[in-house]
Amino acid sequence: MSWFFIALIGPFLYALTNHIDKVLLEKYFKEGGVGTLILFSSLLSALALPFLFMADPTVLNVSIPNILILAFVGILNVAVLWCYLLALKDEEASVAVVFYQLVPVFGYILGYIILGEVLTQMQLIAMAIVIFGTSIISFEIDAENKFKLRKNTIVLMLAAAFFWGLESVIFKAVALEEQLWRSLFWEHMMLAFAGVLIFIFIASYRKHFLSAIKNNSGGILGLNVANESIYMVGNIAFSVAYLMAPVALVLLTESYQPLFVFAIGIFLTIFFPKLITEKIEARHLWQKAIAICVTGIGTYMLFAF
Repeated sequence: MSWFFIALIGPFLYALTNHIDKVLLEKYFKEGGVGTLILFSSLLSALALPFLFMADPTVLNVSIPNILILAFVGILNVAVLWCYLLALKDEEASVAVVFYQLVPVFGYILGYIILGEVLTQMQLIAMAIVIFGTSIISFEIDAENKFKLRKNTIVLMLAAAFFWGLESVIFKAVALEEQLWRSLFWEHMMLAFAGVLIFIFIASYRKHFLSAIKNNSGGILGLNVANESIYMVGNIAFSVAYLMAPVALVLLTESYQPLFVFAIGIFLTIFFPKLITEKIEARHLWQKAIAICVTGIGTYMLFAF
């Protein structure tokens, strides 16, 4: 199978998890849903550890300084998830995810600052295009065709994109020294450890998490496990693609995630409105489509030139 189709598995599966997150927040975990999903996501990261160990049995041979750095990456992972879920709680998935196109923009800027990577004129132009694309979706169109700035969504998703970009740069710095599978193992280990700490020290999150386990059916809890498993499979697909093609080309496929979220959202709204209801009036579809196309073009230029 071509590396391109393997890499596409990642954004498609991520798009599925975006909508599953939205369903869980709206339908099943209305009270304390953000804390509940953070704990599910962080604690279930431990599921990936045996597979990563099998991929590279030398994963324990990592220096203490790099373990501490990857612990910080785990904290950033939790910060990304927290900001994203807070935004998703009050926003459509197809809107929130567009802001993730800023991740490579922050990644390039932070790579320039932290790793000394070089920015070309074309990359700077591409960054400007991505920023312009996200500004299109930054305004909500109401029933009277008036524009309202999505302040809460902008702040939270900008923070999520920044934390993700910072996490990616730091992870790359460690992975270049410790190899991919070792770095992934300790990233997931530290994310799970962060979940344990959150469970112990944040009483409200612990209360809602235990309540969710007690009061929801096995099917709902199974959906959480499936959701995290889908996300991990997406990560693995990207990792395999990294070994088959240049990293920049693989990262380019991430620009398809908003498109997949958009298409899945329309499908679910039409055929399963009890699960997902997104705004699919013409004015909203055009706004989302244009924003996705513009950010997609910017992302393509960012990695292709």
